[in-house]
Amino acid sequence: MKDRYKHMVHFLLENAGPSIRYRVKKEILGEIGADEEQALQDAIMAEPISRLVAGCQKENGWLGNGFHGPNKNAGPYENQEVGVKYLAEKGVRKDNPVLCRAMDAFVTTELTDLCYRTKGKHFDEFRYAANGQNLIRCACIARAGYDDIIDIKPQIQLALDSFQRVLEVDSALDITRVKKVGGKEKRVFNDYERWPCYYHLDILAHTESWKNDDNIKMLAESVKKLMRTDRPECQVGGDSWVGYVLGTVGCIKEGYTLGCEKDGVYYTNLERVEWLCRCGLAPYLPQLQAEVDLLKAGIDTQGICRASVDENLLHGISTYSGQQLEVDWKSETRRLCDITFRALLIFYYADKR
Repeated sequence: MKDRYKHMVHFLLENAGPSIRYRVKKEILGEIGADEEQALQDAIMAEPISRLVAGCQKENGWLGNGFHGPNKNAGPYENQEVGVKYLAEKGVRKDNPVLCRAMDAFVTTELTDLCYRTKGKHFDEFRYAANGQNLIRCACIARAGYDDIIDIKPQIQLALDSFQRVLEVDSALDITRVKKVGGKEKRVFNDYERWPCYYHLDILAHTESWKNDDNIKMLAESVKKLMRTDRPECQVGGDSWVGYVLGTVGCIKEGYTLGCEKDGVYYTNLERVEWLCRCGLAPYLPQLQAEVDLLKAGIDTQGICRASVDENLLHGISTYSGQQLEVDWKSETRRLCDITFRALLIFYYADKR
């Protein structure tokens, strides 16, 4: 595999855009000169979407006219969450002025501010399981690598506690209740309960301070339990009851998978596999290692990943999916660069000790 690994690096450095080349050299190889680093950073910020994100920044540092994704006044990238995630995934450095000012906005803007688009309400992430605008905010801070500057330790612990709770109860049925709303039954979490969601995993995948053997093994056991498929009656999550039903931010249900089957073909979910590998779970989670091996088997002699992956979840960058770093997929090579880069990251973090 070492030769294939070298071929993957060579393919990406020869064919990929500035973001992937930068992240390969900085994140994986750990070798980049100051002049080259600055040139690649300038090239990243010169790309159309980077310019769009920078151009929508307000005086207080907030990006665009939205928070949790687009709305009628904010495009797909012209909102604080996606704008921050986009810049972070592109490899924009922490000292980039646009990113710095966006982080300042997270510090200086109250959670009840109307820019959070919750009509001035603060949905407490410690009261409402798998919910709350501050959970999204902290995931953005983690993704940008600012957790050493902005304190999100309570939310990191909350993420760990939420996965721990999976191991303490039989299923989500034990910590939810049924509310009748408009003649329909809705399952909602009890107040002050814990349960993992998309943003808890995002926070853990992009931070390091929580990592020790006990926490990593606990997380692996929790994910293993969430991946159970033998009891469909337990494949439930819950919403939040805040006087009305409020949807969670990606509550993880039992039956959690690392891919999907369509028309008899299995497709890997690269984001889920990458995040779990970033958390250090590959040695402790056989299902995850199997996905890594499947991707390794899909590397051709040129170092290109030809494995079947869920491209719909890779394309673009949005609130709940998307890892695309190439400017577009108008050429086959650009699409393969994005897929191959994610596979390379997965191999790197799966083997990291």
